[in-house]
Amino acid sequence: MYSETLCFKDSDSDDDDDDDDTLDEDPILEYRSIPHLGGVNRIRAQPLPTSQPLPPASHPYYVASWSEIGKVHIWDVRPLIEALDVPGYIPDKSRTHQPTFTINSHGRAEGFAMDWASSGESNPTALRLLTGDVQSRIYLTTTTPSGFNALSQPFLSHTSSVEDLQWSPSEATVFASCSADQSVQIWDVRSKGRKSVAGIEKAHESDVNVISWNRGTSYLLLSGGDEGGIKVWDLRNVKKKGSTAADPAPVAAFRWHKAPITSIEWHPTEDSIFAASGADDQVTLWDLAVEQDDEATGGMMDDSPVDQTQNVPPQLLFVHQGQRDVKEVHWHPQIPGAVISTALDGFNVFKTISV
Repeated sequence: MYSETLCFKDSDSDDDDDDDDTLDEDPILEYRSIPHLGGVNRIRAQPLPTSQPLPPASHPYYVASWSEIGKVHIWDVRPLIEALDVPGYIPDKSRTHQPTFTINSHGRAEGFAMDWASSGESNPTALRLLTGDVQSRIYLTTTTPSGFNALSQPFLSHTSSVEDLQWSPSEATVFASCSADQSVQIWDVRSKGRKSVAGIEKAHESDVNVISWNRGTSYLLLSGGDEGGIKVWDLRNVKKKGSTAADPAPVAAFRWHKAPITSIEWHPTEDSIFAASGADDQVTLWDLAVEQDDEATGGMMDDSPVDQTQNVPPQLLFVHQGQRDVKEVHWHPQIPGAVISTALDGFNVFKTISV
């Protein structure tokens, strides 16, 4: 949260004192913090149904953190949010400064992949958390009436580091994963043996860093690779395990970024639009609904110079530059077209398209 002091001056006033300039102050960022042992590789917040507000301050609201020391901590941050909203509210440190639960299943292996799922509108407190580590293992943690329960048997089909995880938006027991082994795998938690049920074995020429499952068209999956490529997959064409069929071709593929893709995300309500970020210090916005116009070079907007000698894909709507080492990009769930990107030098919030 932040507050901003705005100064309005009467145009008829004769008071031109330079001291008035001091009233135009920079925004003030308010925050509350939690002491955390080890570096934080990734954080993910508990999902809530769109129709449901935050629970009252007396009830928990969870955020999970992947630590570089191999632990996944689950924190109750609801009192900290209340402290930002209510002046004078003092959070209980015994509740916020110690994890509610710690997942030790990964041993000393660190990881980055993590995704929450809830059981939906009927039971939003029944949570499931997937975590994947650099030793190719994926673990599932669930909630019970008495608290969290980390299942001991891992999901094993990858042969290298698990880079990202995504629950299916339409099937409660299904999730997808991607890995440094170049593959994308599809899993069903009901399947015996904890093995994937389908997959794309050579989804990219190198590590597959990130994936995103389309919420509106649930058979579409995005992937971003270490080579800088972005691909769109139709999961209806993905081969089942044991099949001798070849990997499907992506329905779309783009090579605009010149360095590894670090984050990718479909728009929450427009199923043809997505955002991506890369290690080339670019955030890009795309619309698959845009078709090639042979008489035009592309309708891209930008806020910083780019190499105009490149062939600009017509689906590329916007390029945002200026940040260093961009790590993640996310759409705002309530403000159409608003995007936040986090990077080594801070975060940017911008709105470029109206959707």
